[in-house]
Amino acid sequence: MNPIAGNTSFLSPEESHQVDAALLDSHEKFLTRLTISSLRLLQHISHSVHTPLEELTPEQVITWFEEDSRRRREQGPEAAFLRWDR
Repeated sequence: MNPIAGNTSFLSPEESHQVDAALLDSHEKFLTRLTISSLRLLQHISHSVHTPLEELTPEQVITWFEEDSRRRREQGPEAAFLRWDR
């Protein structure tokens, strides 16, 4: 099962609120949001390439990004997983 299928955001409003409430500086809050979002994206990539998250390689991640970019160029922005307009 894809852990983030159908989500339009990598960070839920509740998680964002938790980060806002954390006793962190603004740059630490940014890094926390980035880290949670990165985890979600890596979970999606792991699912897509049928590889456990712990076994993902940098090469698999790069290849996934190349394929997502190719889909965007060839089929339009809606075909890509990463959509910069969300």
